[in-house]
Amino acid sequence: MSEDTQQQAKDPGLHVADSGGDGRPVVLIHGWPLSGESWSEQLAPLRDAGLRVVVYDRRGFGRSDPGDGYDYDKLAGDLDNVLTDLDLHDVTLVGFSMGGGEVARYVATYGEERLHSVVFAAAVPPYLRQTDDNPDGPLDAETMAGFKRGLEDDRNGFFDQFTRQFFSAGGELKVSEDTRQEALAICRQSDEKATLGCLEAFATTDFRDDLTKVSVPTLVIHGDADGIVPFEGSGKRTHETIESSELQVIEGGPHGINASHAGEFNRALLKFLER
Repeated sequence: MSEDTQQQAKDPGLHVADSGGDGRPVVLIHGWPLSGESWSEQLAPLRDAGLRVVVYDRRGFGRSDPGDGYDYDKLAGDLDNVLTDLDLHDVTLVGFSMGGGEVARYVATYGEERLHSVVFAAAVPPYLRQTDDNPDGPLDAETMAGFKRGLEDDRNGFFDQFTRQFFSAGGELKVSEDTRQEALAICRQSDEKATLGCLEAFATTDFRDDLTKVSVPTLVIHGDADGIVPFEGSGKRTHETIESSELQVIEGGPHGINASHAGEFNRALLKFLER
């Protein structure tokens, strides 16, 4: 990737890395509580395919400044700032986990004029929280409270446990310990308020109506052993909601499929980007 640029987004200051070039742009939106560094396995294959790769750190994560709030309207506004400030068109948005929420809210709020296609990768839509009108939501109140309590009581201990679950399927770690430690270090870079604010956002935001606004070509890619954002309550439902979306299920894939199954993930993504 070319030299990083500090993108002067309106609020807050976002750190943006842009490979430049004349290729069609692909914007990678990372998961929680990571940063753009979590896309390391995707950067070279995308650049080698002639694509312009743009990666940014969400407000309060990685090298981006904290913001004045962390709801998805603000987060989608940050994404819009990146696209407009770089004057990007014919874009593919790739949202991993929490990042899928930015993709859905961006489309619902700003439309598809700048977009070529979208990807929901192990993503949180349509609605994680289990409620009376969303009984298939995979996140119950007790689990949500446990996440918040863990972050408040023992942040480092929580991140250690979370990264194990993030990369595990069937109780087995699917990446090297070095890879897990790298992810753990990224987690520790996150701002405390941003971590809690984004937890609240992805756990409680209803994207069911947002998804009905998506009409561009769409890929849903998910691991069938995802213990963080289970496929049946998220990716499967997103695929069913978005007409003509493509579905790629990675057998034995945990949540962090872009690292644990990087080859399979990249092949599916690159094939989709040929459209």
